[in-house]
Amino acid sequence: MEFTAINIMAIAASGLMLIVTVGIIYLTASEWRDRRRQQRDKTSR
Repeated sequence: MEFTAINIMAIAASGLMLIVTVGIIYLTASEWRDRRRQQRDKTSR
């Protein structure tokens, strides 16, 4: 299989998009976890 510049750029773009998507999911989950922890700490005082 011969790789052209367009194929290589498409694969690179897909990989970067995947990395960004996973990063956004991680940040959203950690923010949700921290918010939940803060609310739990407020109610336990």
